[in-house]
Amino acid sequence: MSNQQHGHLNKITAAGLLVTLGIIYGDIGTSPLYVMSAIMGKEAINADIVRGGISCIFWTLTLQTTIKYVILTLRADNKGEGGIFSLFTLVRRTKFKWLLVPAIIGGSALLADGIITPPISVSAAVEGLKVFNEELNTVPIVIGILCALFFIQQFGTSFIGKFFGPMMMIWFLMLGALGVYQLTNDWDILSAINPYYGYRLLQIHPSGFLILGAVFLCTTGAEALYSDLGHCGKQNIRISWVFVKSMLVLNYFGQGAFLIAHEGQTLDSFKSSNPFYAMMPEAFLPYGIVIATIAAVIASQALISGSFSLINEAMRLNLWPKVRVKYPSELKGQLYIPSLNWLLLIGCIGVVLYFRESANMEAAYGLAIVLCMLMTTTLLNFYMHMKRYNKFFIYITITIYLIIEFSFLAANLSKFMHGGWITLLIATGLMSVMTIWYLAKKIRQSYVDVVNLADHQQTLIDLSNDESIPKYATHLVYMTGANNPEEIESKVIYSILQKRPKRADVYWFVHVDVVDEPYRMDYKVTHIGANDIIRVDFRLGFRVAPKVNLMFRKVVEDLVANGEVDITSRYESLSKNNIIGDFKFVVLEKFLSYDNELPLYEKIILNTYFLLKRFSLSEAKAFGLDSSSVKVELYPMIIKTPKELNLRRIG
Repeated sequence: MSNQQHGHLNKITAAGLLVTLGIIYGDIGTSPLYVMSAIMGKEAINADIVRGGISCIFWTLTLQTTIKYVILTLRADNKGEGGIFSLFTLVRRTKFKWLLVPAIIGGSALLADGIITPPISVSAAVEGLKVFNEELNTVPIVIGILCALFFIQQFGTSFIGKFFGPMMMIWFLMLGALGVYQLTNDWDILSAINPYYGYRLLQIHPSGFLILGAVFLCTTGAEALYSDLGHCGKQNIRISWVFVKSMLVLNYFGQGAFLIAHEGQTLDSFKSSNPFYAMMPEAFLPYGIVIATIAAVIASQALISGSFSLINEAMRLNLWPKVRVKYPSELKGQLYIPSLNWLLLIGCIGVVLYFRESANMEAAYGLAIVLCMLMTTTLLNFYMHMKRYNKFFIYITITIYLIIEFSFLAANLSKFMHGGWITLLIATGLMSVMTIWYLAKKIRQSYVDVVNLADHQQTLIDLSNDESIPKYATHLVYMTGANNPEEIESKVIYSILQKRPKRADVYWFVHVDVVDEPYRMDYKVTHIGANDIIRVDFRLGFRVAPKVNLMFRKVVEDLVANGEVDITSRYESLSKNNIIGDFKFVVLEKFLSYDNELPLYEKIILNTYFLLKRFSLSEAKAFGLDSSSVKVELYPMIIKTPKELNLRRIG
């Protein structure tokens, strides 16, 4: 996508700001549902803990969300797109190849923590119903809402998406109004803006440092805010954040004022053990619960869409097995990945059944996402160096955020035995898949045997003119991984000349190159051998679906219009009637040959890779060729042949 196409995203309009509210702030916007209850726990309300907690929340939202993400990180946009993989594509041009490591860790952690975000948001909202019936089992309700949410993904969300903005506007206005309602009883809580209260909590209170793990929950959505940059543009995000932060802060201070007014009591003594619901006027409770539940569903929807985008980018960057991607609507950036959708649902249901209540989920939430933030800080450091920021500014900024985020990490490590291990286990699994897929591709590429196409050019022309061989197709199209237009894999030449001689009038070689720009769509045509051999190189952005079937058709149409190629059938009876010749694609699928002597490390990587490949799309479907005339040929991947056999003839 060009800069001009992205231009509208950076225009500040009322509609743009409203859409931004609906897409960007779901996760961070629903944090008031559970942050204060996580800070207070089961202990009696203590004014010092309340003021210290509120102070930490305010400065976390200011330093972490506002300064790091809204002001600094949003500058690192890749042609209008954001997210940790977009940031990686910006910095991978540097000489530091190891930067793939923080990208993989960050992407995996963001996906893993996403499995707990929908359950905790929806559970915290639905648990407000316990005000009317303490014995109510909310687990079936939560699972029902999650099942409905994941079920509708296949139909797209363009229709209900129109309601996200207005509903989130109502939600944020409700947050602010409830906060002001409580503040009118005690404006003194505003003194918690003084960072001294946060410092005193961390230094003096025995459990002050551990409370940071609960405080961190107020900013977990900051990473998603950066990931969704491409949907709304940085200017709309920055302007709308002023409103969002104001409403969030008002609500947190309102909860603080309510809690201090009931110092000495425990949360269990209120009509709701959640301060968010406890401070609501009783007559407003039913409306508040409904609005909170809708906001939680919207938050979950935004995160699910973000997960789809993240896996789609990982596939294009060769970090994830190829899986089916669908486009349920014309809405920009909207896609649906069935396998991921149902895996996320299974994960979310498992989380709900394991933890039962949002209070238990709070103990596990945040451990993985703080790893993602640390990885973003690492990549941001290299981005600022690449953009030649003032070195003193870089060192001060990165040092401050490393200290903040390592402090959050240390505090969150206390959650490991309380369920944090679940998200870390999932993140480790995702990291393993990404690492194995990437390393296997590297191993395979290092052993790919390429030959000079010019050495076989005349042979191909002779084959094309050899009428003693039955014609295989008028136009024969091969997908090639050779980056150099003058080269071709030896297996392609073997397939054409030896496996079964494939005579065609025109041979096409198609190569797809994934570039660092998100929406680039270019192609280059190279004519070899008087139009009998043609190579097409596609340069596609890492967010562009490789629909080679449709793209190749467009290239052929352009070449015909320019008079560069004649696609009329070469059969005499068809040619005189101007019938277009047939196109046949040949895709070479690899399997690991048993005739290999590999180092143990490479053997484990490749065996795992081919095991994962069984669950991924075929090469033909991955390139969008499932609707074309495609011939799939299997060939053994022989990387290192065994030593010479000591076989002797005895007769």
